[in-house]
Order: sequence, then structure tokens, then C-alpha cells
Amino acid sequence: MTSPPPAAPVSADVIAIEQALTRITYLAGRARQHERLMALAGLPLDRAAVAILRHLAENELLRPGMLAMRLSVEASHVTRQLRQMEQAGLVARVPDPDDRRAQLIRLTESGRTAVDRVRAAGLRGMQAALADWNPGDLHELASLFERLVKDFVAHAEMPMEGA
Repeated sequence: MTSPPPAAPVSADVIAIEQALTRITYLAGRARQHERLMALAGLPLDRAAVAILRHLAENELLRPGMLAMRLSVEASHVTRQLRQMEQAGLVARVPDPDDRRAQLIRLTESGRTAVDRVRAAGLRGMQAALADWNPGDLHELASLFERLVKDFVAHAEMPMEGA
């Protein structure tokens, strides 16, 4: 059995980016931050419901299994959550036109309103955090983040080296 080749050294900038992204992810994912966001939005939604609403807002119609895959959770978790959200009037099930045995999930008008309120509350927080940034820096950051996401998505779809 041979050992894998040594990894190339990681630049200090890549380390700083990874640390910043880890910190932002931690701060954004804290329960207290979620509670604050829901208070600003005036909604009693848990984090799982918000994640589902955001995915449905971006993708219009999704099968529950695809939603679970995109959220990286078990299908049973999504099924339970969707049942609660359907009872709350946030989502509805519709027949899949390509396979009548399957169902697609879509946002209801109430669900669309809820996700819009969550986004608006989040944007107000982001605007406040970035209030002292000049427009050129904001534009550059937005462009770099767009590029970062595109590269992360492309890399996530590539086979892992040494696997």
C-alpha cells in the first residue's frame, strides 16, 4: 500500500479565506442569529423550514428527494418538515407532469411571502454590517463572491483526487 503524495503547501491567503468563511458560517448558523432573523421577519420558522423555503424560492418546483439531496439531509427529515410546512400553508404538493406517481413541492403564496420576509430581514442585517463600505469595495466583494461560489460548485462536481 502506497501513501498518498504530499499535499502542496497552502498559501496564507487561502488559509485566511478558509478561516473567514468558517467564522461567517458559524455566525450565520447560530441559533441566536436565527432567532434574531425570525424576530425581524416576524415569523416563527425553524432553520430547516427556512432552508427549504429558500431552496424552493430558487428552484420553483422540486421533488422531496431532490430537496433532501440538495440540503444534504435524510429524505425522512425533509418529508417530516414538508408535512408541517404544508399544514402551515407554506408549501403545496403538485403532481409531477413527467411522472404522475411522483409529487413536486412548490411554495404557496404564504410561503413566498414568508421567504421574502426572511430575505428582507437578512438583507437589512447585511446592509447594516456593510454600511461603512464604499460602493466600489461592495461591487468587488460581490464579484469575488460570485466567482468563489461558481468555483466551489465546479470543484464540488469534480472527482476527489486520490479517491
